Amino acid sequence: MNIPGNLRYTSEHEWVLLDGNVATIGITDYAQGELGDIVFVELPAIGTEVKAMQSFGTIEAVKAVSELFAPVSGEVVEINAALEGEPMSINNDPYNAGWMIKIKINDPTEVDKLVSPDAYQKLIG
Repeated sequence: MNIPGNLRYTSEHEWVLLDGNVATIGITDYAQGELGDIVFVELPAIGTEVKAMQSFGTIEAVKAVSELFAPVSGEVVEINAALEGEPMSINNDPYNAGWMIKIKINDPTEVDKLVSPDAYQKLIG
């Protein structure tokens, strides 16, 4: 299971990469594996305000449809439009090509409340 050490995680299996005041968000390798083949992703519009731990979209796989939860609060400044035509990018490369949204965060200290890589490893066993 791939758990990059430079990311923070949620117990709902989202990851965050912080670059200044912009957080790139996606789902973890574990989550994509549990979902199976991803066929569709619904992402918010640019400019949408999201709140930490509230839904920002959905992800549909052959097995199930799941909500996506924002790890931090802020304004959506970019979405990965490539996922519209290539949702399987999430299965193939969840931490790079499979990123979902970028948020200009309101409170950088929210990232400190997220799960460390070691703690996430323990969470998923």
